[in-house]
Amino acid sequence: MSIRLTLAAGRVPVKAWSDEIEGGALQQLLNVANLPIVYGHIAAMPDVHKGIGATVGSVIPTLSAIIPAAVGVDIGCGMNALRLSLDARQLPDSLQRVRSAIEAAVPVGFSQHSPGGHTGAGTGSHRLGGRLKHIAEKHPAITRMQKRFEDTWRCQLGTLGGGNHFIELCLDEENRAWVMLHSGSRGIGNVMGRYFIENAKKAMLRHQANLPDRDLAWFDEGSTGFADYLEAVEWAQEYALLNRHEMMRLVLGALQRELSPRLGPFHATDEAINCHHNYVARETHLGRNLFITRKGAISARAGEMGIIPGSMGTKSYIVRGLGNPDSFCSCAHGAGRRMSRTEAKKRYTRADLEAQTRGVDCRKDAGVIDEIPGAYKDIDAVMHNQSDLCQVVHTLKQLVCVKG
Repeated sequence: MSIRLTLAAGRVPVKAWSDEIEGGALQQLLNVANLPIVYGHIAAMPDVHKGIGATVGSVIPTLSAIIPAAVGVDIGCGMNALRLSLDARQLPDSLQRVRSAIEAAVPVGFSQHSPGGHTGAGTGSHRLGGRLKHIAEKHPAITRMQKRFEDTWRCQLGTLGGGNHFIELCLDEENRAWVMLHSGSRGIGNVMGRYFIENAKKAMLRHQANLPDRDLAWFDEGSTGFADYLEAVEWAQEYALLNRHEMMRLVLGALQRELSPRLGPFHATDEAINCHHNYVARETHLGRNLFITRKGAISARAGEMGIIPGSMGTKSYIVRGLGNPDSFCSCAHGAGRRMSRTEAKKRYTRADLEAQTRGVDCRKDAGVIDEIPGAYKDIDAVMHNQSDLCQVVHTLKQLVCVKG
């Protein structure tokens, strides 16, 4: 497929890989398209849906400016996947102990590691600590926004969180085992995101800018706010990357302890991917140096590997980018929600959840009904609509899904 819809009602056009865009998301796309800092056009991915300020599933190119709310509060949220030297025949019939082992190794939901009791992140944590101190000295309000600030950001390294974050054990089309996980910059990224979003709003008010949505306030390059935000967002993106690396280390350790006594040692292969899908980066497109904000989208340069997860109970994909210039070398980040969490809780029951996750060892209680597969778009339709953005390398089906 290719571009399904072009919207020309804004200052710049919106090129969409979907012709089914809800009204709220459509208005958000047009709001962003009318901003004077947007360059060229906006790309809307096939999983596009309404977000806060900017649409989830959008790629926003800006010239000499960044919109903090477009990056969002889960800065650097993304995926990590790793293939193991195991196949389906080697796995036990019941995977309940495997799920329990992962849940014991990686804190989920509001849980975190104990202070001083978790040193796996080591050098990376130390390096981040020095840079964070510099950021906090300039913006002490950041430390006041999170209880036990210093302990919390360190203790949350290697933790999952809640919502749509997950850890999965999957099989690919050749029945080879994979570990795949989804998380971001945890509480510290949320604090930084909220702090700088409010700062951008205050700065825009001082300049009496006329915005279609206050959440679209931006920092201009050259301003103190811009420099400070860029420093913070790059820090949070690195933290998110380290968080996923550390979680993967803990998951592999749990699997070794649980499975090696019966199977003998196994190892990770060289097929590893780690990619952000909520972030900003400096890139060259349309002949200009731009800031590309991918809010619910991944980089898909020609040959670049990426991960596109479905919902719990459905397929996920390992993909290779095709470098499509119309999408700013991007593709979708997942299935994308088709209904809100509140609506999902009203519409579905535990029986529905059990039916839609049959065959997957996962939570099936009322606390995760909002993550039921029926609340998400059809991942196969998403993949069909972006066949000109990426190509499928592996198709994964989960056996175990851990959620907070």
